[in-house]
Amino acid sequence: MMDLTKRQWVKHTIMHPFEGYEDLRWKKGGSLKYSFIIVVLLFVAQIAYDRLYGFQFYVSYDKIFNIIPYLVQSIILFATWVIGNWAISTLLDGEGTLKNICIFSAYALIPYIVQVFINVFLSHFLVRDEYIFMQAIQVIGTLWSIILMFMAIKTVHQFSVLKTIGDIILTIFAMVIILFLLVLLLSLFQQVYVFVYSVYTEIAYRLKV
Repeated sequence: MMDLTKRQWVKHTIMHPFEGYEDLRWKKGGSLKYSFIIVVLLFVAQIAYDRLYGFQFYVSYDKIFNIIPYLVQSIILFATWVIGNWAISTLLDGEGTLKNICIFSAYALIPYIVQVFINVFLSHFLVRDEYIFMQAIQVIGTLWSIILMFMAIKTVHQFSVLKTIGDIILTIFAMVIILFLLVLLLSLFQQVYVFVYSVYTEIAYRLKV
C-alpha cells in the first residue's frame, strides 16, 4: 500500500473516493490539522457565497454583517454532524472513533468548498446566459461531496450500504435533536442572564437611593 504525506492523502482520498478512504483507514494517514483547516475554509466559503457573489447572480439584502449565521452553517453544523454520527454509530456497533469521523467527514467537504470558490470567482466574469456552467460546477461539486461523505461513513464504520444509509438518516435526526437542545439551552442561559441582570440593576438602584 502506498506511503503518502498527510497532504497527499487528502488528494488521494478526494480523487479516489471508493478505495481512497479504505487506504486512508488502514494507513492512518488522516490529519486533524487539515480537517480543521477544511472546516475553516467551509466557514469562509459560506461568507464568500453570501457576500462576494456577483450581484447579477445573487444579492444579499443583509445590510449588517452578522457572523453567527455563518458559524452555524459551517462549524457548528459540522460539529453537530460529527457528534451525532458518533453517537448513532456507537449504538449501531460502528468502528469509527470521533477523531476519524471528523477527519473523514472533513475531507468529503472539499469538492463542495472548491465549487463555491470557483463559482464566486466566475460570478464576476460570466453573464446570466452562461449561468448554466456555474450550475454544472455546483452540481458536480455537491454530488462529489455527497459520494465522498457516503464512502467516508461506510468506510470509517465498516458498514454495509444499507446500514450506512440508515446510519446517515439517523444521524440527521440526531442533528435536529442536538440543535433543538442547543437552542433551548441558549434560550435558558439568556433568560438566566436577563434575570440576574435585572436583580443586579434593582439592587444597584436601591443602594443608590
